[in-house]
Amino acid sequence: MIDSSLFLKAIVQQIRANDAYGTYRNWADEILLKPYIIPKKKRRKIPVEGDVDPITMARIMAFYRAIAACIEQETGQLSQVVVDLSHEGFGWALIFSGRLILVSKTLRDAQRFGFDSLEKLNTEGEKLVQKGIDLAQRFPAVCNL
Repeated sequence: MIDSSLFLKAIVQQIRANDAYGTYRNWADEILLKPYIIPKKKRRKIPVEGDVDPITMARIMAFYRAIAACIEQETGQLSQVVVDLSHEGFGWALIFSGRLILVSKTLRDAQRFGFDSLEKLNTEGEKLVQKGIDLAQRFPAVCNL
């Protein structure tokens, strides 16, 4: 599954790019993506009280940076990511190019960020990538502002 998905490869690439000490260099892609797979029952047990831990925050950033990288690769337009989360786990993620917002996603209960399966992770990511690509191709002049 991972070998056939550009999006899942992009997440793995983002995780490895942010690995300052090279810890993940020899890890299998499946192991790197495993923290994204959290079944619904297990997600419900994760408490939403307290701050979002840095590991979860890094997972969220890698997810949205992978989306931006895929959009950038397809369109040639530089894409940036902004994630703003309150200490309670509420906020939003934006991916923009120039002055055009390509992806805008509200985040809720960020402590529970995850997907039921690798397929759902890939489907959600590909859907957001495609929406971003469509917008960038429809309004290229705004991307260049």
